[in-house]
This record gives sequence, C-alpha cells and structure tokens, in this order.
Amino acid sequence: MHETVVSPLSAWESFYVIVGSSAGALTGLQFVVMTLIGEAGTRDRKNTIAAFGSPNVVHFCAALLAAAILSAPWSGLVYVGLALSACGAMGVVYSVVVFRRAHRQRGYRPVIEDWVWHTILPLLAYSALVVTGAILRWSSTNALFVVGAAVLLLVFIGIHNAWDTVTYVMTHQDDGRSRGRR
Repeated sequence: MHETVVSPLSAWESFYVIVGSSAGALTGLQFVVMTLIGEAGTRDRKNTIAAFGSPNVVHFCAALLAAAILSAPWSGLVYVGLALSACGAMGVVYSVVVFRRAHRQRGYRPVIEDWVWHTILPLLAYSALVVTGAILRWSSTNALFVVGAAVLLLVFIGIHNAWDTVTYVMTHQDDGRSRGRR
C-alpha cells in the first residue's frame, strides 16, 4: 500500500474494527425487535416497520460498510473518498425515503424525538460521509475524525431507535390506543 494511504488510515484501524464489529453484531438486535413487534400485533405493521424498524438495520449496515471501506487496502485516498461519498449519498437518499414513510404510515404518530432520531440525525450522519469523502484526500486528518463521528452516530442511532421501539411495544400493546407519545 502507498505510504500516504497507510499513515492516515492505519491509525484508525482499531476504531473501525470495534465499530464495524459492533454494528454487525447489533444488526442481530433488530431480529429481536422485529419479533416483539410481530407479537404485539401493532396496527399498520408493514408501513410502521418500514418507517421505524428497517432503517436501523440500514444504519448498522452503513456503519459496517464504512468500517470495511476504511479498513480495505486502498491504493489511494481518492478511491476511499469516492466510496465513502457513495455510501453517504445512498444514505441521504434513504433518509428521504424514511422521512416519507414515517410521514405516511398510520400505525404510530411520531413526536419530535422520533423525527430527530429517525430522520434528522441519520441525514446529518450520511451528509457528513458525503462531504468528508469528497475532501478526504486534501484533509485526511480532519476528515477521518468527522467520518469516525458519523459512523459512530449511525451505530448510536440504531441502538437508540431499537431500544425506543422495544420499550414502546412493551408498554403499548395494541389495544386501539397505541397512537401517540412513546
């Protein structure tokens, strides 16, 4: 590997091994969450899961993908940046899709915390990947700190949202009154 690539990326190797492994393992948490939702019999289940459950798997997988991108033996930072920007761009598009799904579903009425954690923070994290991917080769030290924060944010978003969903389902069995505050 070229010396200029080894230096900035090798310093982050342990970080991405930990974050990527955690993201991969936490994806399994979503299986438990989906089982609980299935047993709870919530209204409008398909659309609600698409808006509030499935995105967590995407966020975990995006964190895993970014960790893999930054751990691969690249021949130059240009390609790393392109891959990160592409990952971020797909995440931005997906964030818009999630916003639309959350707005259209009728099984649950989102509150401000939901909009922040399910739409705003993911959009921020994915946008950061797009921007830092674009500037990585010129400002690798600063960009890698932003990428690290964005990837960690995606993991925290997934954890928060999975926990929020579990606590909501466990405390609001669908008795026709499950709309409203979690």
